Amino acid sequence: MQQAVRALPLGRARDALHGRWLGHPVHPLLVQVPVGSWLSAAVLDLFPGQRRAARTLIATGLGAALPAALAGWVDWAELHREQMRVGLVHAAANVAGIGLYAGSLTARLRGREALGRTLGLAGLGAVGVGGALGGHLAYRQASGANHAEHVPHLVRPGWHPLAELDDLPLGRPVRRDIDDIAVVAVRAEDDTVWVLAERCSHMAGPLSEGTVEDGCLRCPWHGSLFRLSDGWNVEGPATAPQPAFETRVVDGRVEARLRLEPTDRA
Repeated sequence: MQQAVRALPLGRARDALHGRWLGHPVHPLLVQVPVGSWLSAAVLDLFPGQRRAARTLIATGLGAALPAALAGWVDWAELHREQMRVGLVHAAANVAGIGLYAGSLTARLRGREALGRTLGLAGLGAVGVGGALGGHLAYRQASGANHAEHVPHLVRPGWHPLAELDDLPLGRPVRRDIDDIAVVAVRAEDDTVWVLAERCSHMAGPLSEGTVEDGCLRCPWHGSLFRLSDGWNVEGPATAPQPAFETRVVDGRVEARLRLEPTDRA
């Protein structure tokens, strides 16, 4: 299933579905429309004379479920195994909810309001289970979290020794430490040294094992691409930039300090 999702011909839409443009996953935002619509329909079912409004809300939720599910699957394909297991059950619960709501709408359109309400409540229960599992994914298993967010809070202000310039290989990422925080350093042919946080913001992949590509560094785990000059996430699935450091060379020794977040998002 992972291979099938990755093989979808989405092009640049894949990054949009990840939420790179938003700065965090877009899937949790998209699910608010179907869940909110279905919950509102359940409330209207408690009052007489609201049949048409309830049908409209259920139909709205069904229409909004497709892009939300697509974004969820695109994110799911870039998770680790334990998260993918929970994600499958999360998806199954939501698929069951969608099926129940489709049945609810069909029953209502055929005049079987009691059956429609029953199926709607069952659908809301299934979606509630799916939402609880989604919360477990996000808050317990850190799916979609920025795994490099802590770095700026742990590195002390000012310049820090990094390495002897001659000890850094040309054009190859290597791991070093600043204030006991792992970083990755890349030395260019003109002796410019770029430094980013070592662990990828997407899923904490080791960037020192990645590859340098046209002024960027690609994560070896899921292929996120970060600009070496400022850490900007050029390609997903990472939705957050990588903490970056300014560097200078003093008497043949490289020093680094944390820089501000990137401002050029081109």
